[in-house]
Amino acid sequence: MPTTLYYSDTMTTVKDQLLTAHHSRRSLQQAPGKKIRKCLLDIAKAILKQETEILAANQLDLDNFDLNDPKRDRLLLNRDRLQEIANGVRAVADLPDPTGQVLLKRSLSNGLKLRKVTVPLGVVGAIYESRPNVTFDIAALCLRSRNVAVLKGSSEARHTNFIAVTILQSVLNKHQLDPDCITLLPAEREVVDELLHSPQYVDVIIPRGSDGLIQYVRRNSLVPVIETGAGVCHVYVDREADLEKAVAIVVNAKTSRPSVCNAMDTLLLDKKIAEKTLRLLAKPMADAGVRIFAEAGALPFLKGYPMLEEAQATDYDREFLSLQCAVKIVDGLPEALDHIDRHSTKHSEAIVTENKTTARAFLDLVDAAAVYSNASTRFTDGAEFGLGAEIGISTQKLHARGPFALEKLVTEKWIIQGKGQVR
Repeated sequence: MPTTLYYSDTMTTVKDQLLTAHHSRRSLQQAPGKKIRKCLLDIAKAILKQETEILAANQLDLDNFDLNDPKRDRLLLNRDRLQEIANGVRAVADLPDPTGQVLLKRSLSNGLKLRKVTVPLGVVGAIYESRPNVTFDIAALCLRSRNVAVLKGSSEARHTNFIAVTILQSVLNKHQLDPDCITLLPAEREVVDELLHSPQYVDVIIPRGSDGLIQYVRRNSLVPVIETGAGVCHVYVDREADLEKAVAIVVNAKTSRPSVCNAMDTLLLDKKIAEKTLRLLAKPMADAGVRIFAEAGALPFLKGYPMLEEAQATDYDREFLSLQCAVKIVDGLPEALDHIDRHSTKHSEAIVTENKTTARAFLDLVDAAAVYSNASTRFTDGAEFGLGAEIGISTQKLHARGPFALEKLVTEKWIIQGKGQVR
């Protein structure tokens, strides 16, 4: 089977694609809400109906990916994952239209009538790595919020992304919506700079992926950027923790899906319970194949652990995205907070404790998009929070923070109606 089956270059330039996408925005803005909802429901049906074609394209991408790379899991699609994607699209279809909401309404003394309403951001450029589910998620969210989606996926997922957008555009055509409302740019890296330097066509850029990708976009974009941050996530087990709970939370946070941004990267242990906790964790973590980078003081408590290395200072800044984690022993909550403050990317942080005062202090003082008491960091997700699909987890403080879902894909507009008033 030729490797170009689901992707081929065209003579259309990136500038042409961006211009066409920019012009297509009116198609969505004028479409009845019922039409957009029906379009999304038909997209969900098409995903399942064309399962064979999607999985065949995905296999081409998988064939070119290292079998031993833990990030391969993010690229993988299967029947169950396609069902999850379709369910996510249906959930987005059932969410209320976030546009056209009246935030403020008043009449001035001069007779002018003012309304502040929610409106689409416009053209949303998304740059993301090898996660083809993101193609469907962003497309669905943008359609529901009447935004045009300009998608720049990675070369690792080029075949899957191509067939995905082909399906999406086919459904748009069926509903007489401009298919360029969902535009897929070429997979080559050189395209990124052209997208970042097109403020005349694109209203906002949303990078989703590694810290290196996000920092590159921040430094080089002329288009406003909304970050979806990398995760260096911590679980702190306090001296007053229920250790049975702690073991379950830590194992889940690290092993349930290690290649995602809300997985635990560093385990912080109060020195009073460090030895007992590590001895309880050793078997389930070893059974899951977790490599541990432990500080020197923790090494004796893990004697005999099959995949053990002494931690280096740089290990505490790593987003592992694999079955690896760092372990650090701390002297109480203040030291845990200091460590998190130095090393966190402000994504998701958790404490395990039965002390309500300690838990409250942690929740109040940790600066992160999501903070947890006695629960796994793995819940930081738009669907889990009841928001539907998400574009990513925003770790910045402007516009959106936490799951960047449908409700945040809008901005505001003032509408002023008069009867000839002048100033």
